[in-house]
Amino acid sequence: MIIHPQFDPVALSLGPLAIRWYALSYIAGFILFLWLGRRRIAQGNTVFTREMLDDFLTWGIIGVILGGRLGYILFYKPSYYLANPLDIFKVWEGGMAFHGGFLGVVVAMWLFSRKYKINTLKTMDFVAPLVPLGLASGRIGNFINGELWGRITDIHAAWAMGFPQARYEDLEAAAHNPQWQQWLTQYGTLPRHPSQLYQFALEGICLFIIVWLFSKKARPTGQVAALFLAGYGCFRFIAEFARQPDDYLGLLTLGLSMGQWLSLPMIILGATGFIYFGKANALSKQ
Repeated sequence: MIIHPQFDPVALSLGPLAIRWYALSYIAGFILFLWLGRRRIAQGNTVFTREMLDDFLTWGIIGVILGGRLGYILFYKPSYYLANPLDIFKVWEGGMAFHGGFLGVVVAMWLFSRKYKINTLKTMDFVAPLVPLGLASGRIGNFINGELWGRITDIHAAWAMGFPQARYEDLEAAAHNPQWQQWLTQYGTLPRHPSQLYQFALEGICLFIIVWLFSKKARPTGQVAALFLAGYGCFRFIAEFARQPDDYLGLLTLGLSMGQWLSLPMIILGATGFIYFGKANALSKQ
């Protein structure tokens, strides 16, 4: 079993100012967004200009932060934040949800499209291929922080990794399983899936390759965005089988996690949209 490297979450300290790796992972995601966006504009076949791309980045950042925070509050801890409303503003303590951030960006794309008087689906098609590498960057930030670790796996598995940050959860789990108690006593930590790396590979790298290559050719309006939607939903659904469910939620109906239930509508809408936009384009050519 490999032990998590226990990286220092602070990348650089400048007196009272601490620059964290997690913040840098977000910055890297935004830089990758701009770089890829400019490459798409240079390739043509888009309504976007470089000025529009730079403008949209601001809209997107606001959508990610507001949507991600509100999504976490509403989807994962509504009762806690209802009882502690001032904690809503403590974003430095963590608490962002991708599905909320996604909805925030969708709203941002709609408002942005109205401002520039362009088809919202065309905006979504342009933005979709630029997102996965940013997601990959964020998962690396999760891994460096040693957070969002995976479920317990076999001690002899090649991928098994111990997360000292999960000590409390390890103790709780081992209390109900003699085998796990033995492992915890022997190794000081339980073997878990490094699910952050699974999500980095699936939602980040694999999704990027699929959507980027698909978008290189002219496609029916809406299909690129639909492919991203279905692809992310599928990859997130798969990765959730290895990711540890939130301790305050656990597994929900049918043994699925909250992340899986939130991904199902994405899969359904994405697959339906992909087929619909393809058929609509075929009919328009008849």
